[in-house]
Amino acid sequence: MYEEELFYVLALQKVELVGDIVAKKLLNHFGTAKNVFESKASKLSSIDGIGSILIKNLKDKSVFEKAEKELQFIKENHIDTLFFQDDNYPEKLKHCIDGPILLFSSGNIDFKNRKIISIVGTRQITSYGMESCKKLIADLAPLDPIIVSGFAYGVDIVAHQAAMENNLQTIGILAHGLNQVYPKVHTKYVAKMEENGGFITEFWSNSNPDKENFVKRNRIVAGMSEATIVIESADKGGSLITANMAMDYNRDVFAFPGRSTDKYSRGCNNLIKTQKANLMTSAADLIYMLNWDLDSEKSKPVQKQLFVELDNDEQKIYDYLLKSGKELLDIIALECEFPVYKISSILLNMELKGVVRPLPGKLFEAI
Repeated sequence: MYEEELFYVLALQKVELVGDIVAKKLLNHFGTAKNVFESKASKLSSIDGIGSILIKNLKDKSVFEKAEKELQFIKENHIDTLFFQDDNYPEKLKHCIDGPILLFSSGNIDFKNRKIISIVGTRQITSYGMESCKKLIADLAPLDPIIVSGFAYGVDIVAHQAAMENNLQTIGILAHGLNQVYPKVHTKYVAKMEENGGFITEFWSNSNPDKENFVKRNRIVAGMSEATIVIESADKGGSLITANMAMDYNRDVFAFPGRSTDKYSRGCNNLIKTQKANLMTSAADLIYMLNWDLDSEKSKPVQKQLFVELDNDEQKIYDYLLKSGKELLDIIALECEFPVYKISSILLNMELKGVVRPLPGKLFEAI
């Protein structure tokens, strides 16, 4: 975006009563933010939803002073801008009606031809959650996805670290401006994240990490990704808000199950129980549901990594399903020469290992 238009877009953001939805309506109608400000009141009033108060606000010259100050910060700190009509803007976020008209980023972010997933969860991550998160990202590494999270305590920072350990691009979505780091203790991760990935925010440099900003931030986390994965969550929390936003955007949601007695598995269990999230036990579930194994040659090394050691009985069943495709449980038992009671137990173990998937009607298939 040219500097002049960026200046007017920044000014438009500061006009009272102009949010992202209204701004998009104005920009789509007039073509540029400069044209919006230069348009006569009669032309503005012809647009549905644009009333006299908003038109009056558009004539407030003080927004230009604020825009000039922020533009100076952007230039001095070499901040990249991502405008919602430009190619460098996250593609899936473009289709979210309330997606930000402008994002600010730092680092080395490349969205082209990349798979993007968001990983969220509790700030009070347990050893189970940590292990699940690290293994998921390690198993997905051959597919080279971008790992998105919120750079907060707990699941967020574990996801970012695991991504960096596997040489994956990772992006922290911030609830404040790029002039600060929150939480401060995570400053030590900033440089490494910006080497291969970085940070994105919709907030200006004078924005602090206020409570309401985190909810706004969550819609970016949900909207820019193909899927949102909840690692651990109590029965209330920001990760559940993100999961609901992802559903509203018609994105896939996954959740790791846990014991009913575990506080930080209640949210995940409820998502699965109410069919708001797909059950996730391994990376294979994500690959299958998103059809990544169908549209990427890189899926082959992932499958080798996902296929844990199988005993002789499991290998026999797996080889049969690979050859025959989807098959009924009774037919599997008959063809593989196992009693039904035994085949059920073996298939359950194989499902937990992520090598078979149950289907409606007592059907099973190899992954």
